[in-house]
Amino acid sequence: VQLQASGGGLVQAGGSLRLSCAASGRTSVRYNMGWFRQAPGREREFVVVSRYGTDTTIYADSVKGRFTISRDNGKNTVYLQMNSLKPEDTAVYYCAADRYYSGFFESDYDHWGQGTQVTVSS
Repeated sequence: VQLQASGGGLVQAGGSLRLSCAASGRTSVRYNMGWFRQAPGREREFVVVSRYGTDTTIYADSVKGRFTISRDNGKNTVYLQMNSLKPEDTAVYYCAADRYYSGFFESDYDHWGQGTQVTVSS
């Protein structure tokens, strides 16, 4: 499966953005979907995962209550709604997919999108 992330941009603190991750290719197979982010000079970090089999989601503490992941299976697209954005949310955001694993580490995912930049100004 190929992933295409979009929707990033520049927003003021307190604002909102919605990221999209469109899947193409082998979309008949359902995947666990995750979002990660990487700020300059820092390692890529887990943001949220949506587990297909159990229909559960897990958020990083830093985004809990502000970010929401959702799926539109008809469009083969996963969304990340980001509200109450903070300057520390500034990063390149990546979507990821894996058929079997759904953990909190990069190595848990086989498929990655190209990343979309989110910049939050103070």
